[in-house]
Amino acid sequence: MKTLLILVDGMRPDSLKNIDFVNNLMTKSTYTLNAQTVLPSDTLPCHMSLFHSVDPSVHNITTNTYYQGVNPVDGLCEVLSKNGKKCAFFFNWGELRDLAKPDSLIHSCFYNGNKLGFDKANDLVTKSAIDYLKDNDADFTFLYLGNVDAVGHGKGWMSDEYLDAVKNSWKNIESVFNAIPLDTYNVIITADHGGHDFGHGTIKQEDMTIPMFLLGDNFACGNKLTNVSIKDIAPTVCKILGVSPNEQWSGKSLL
Repeated sequence: MKTLLILVDGMRPDSLKNIDFVNNLMTKSTYTLNAQTVLPSDTLPCHMSLFHSVDPSVHNITTNTYYQGVNPVDGLCEVLSKNGKKCAFFFNWGELRDLAKPDSLIHSCFYNGNKLGFDKANDLVTKSAIDYLKDNDADFTFLYLGNVDAVGHGKGWMSDEYLDAVKNSWKNIESVFNAIPLDTYNVIITADHGGHDFGHGTIKQEDMTIPMFLLGDNFACGNKLTNVSIKDIAPTVCKILGVSPNEQWSGKSLL
């Protein structure tokens, strides 16, 4: 089974009400609306913790600027690649380019949301991912959608514009579901952090709480999870793909 990870930047769990596709997904997936991210609850530190399954105090990325740590921990793509697995990235925020070492990827696609507008970049990166997933055989694919966070910063979290951006991101996700052979995939959908007012990064629950949906043969339908961390995603992907996680990781498999 292949694994697809879709992340919607800045998506709060309480923004998902009244979205039919989400309500339907809850009946078909193992999920939680109360997973926790790491502090600082900012985009790059959260992603580094997702892919490296350690706290920011270990990977040393505490802002949205990347630098090479003194004692780097192999991340998800490095671990998978060393075990013969193929990884692909689709993203529209450039700072995520350092989540995986280039030689750990067989394919990478980037649309610049800051230049194109994240709404357009969401559509473009989704289409590219769909086209790739139809015809290629990556074992692990990451699809990042950045528009919700951009709208949150511009219009405010839980504003009408923000909620519309969440709905549009789920339209992108639904188009992926409609296009790929789901019987060959496990799919994980989550966020990196939430937000409040016009920002995030704090210990407020609005910033720290994220949703997580896990769908596929490995996961029971309608099962609610508790005590879930963003750091649990990398060990879970490894478990699905039959690869041993890095010994330095602190997250746990959700299987």
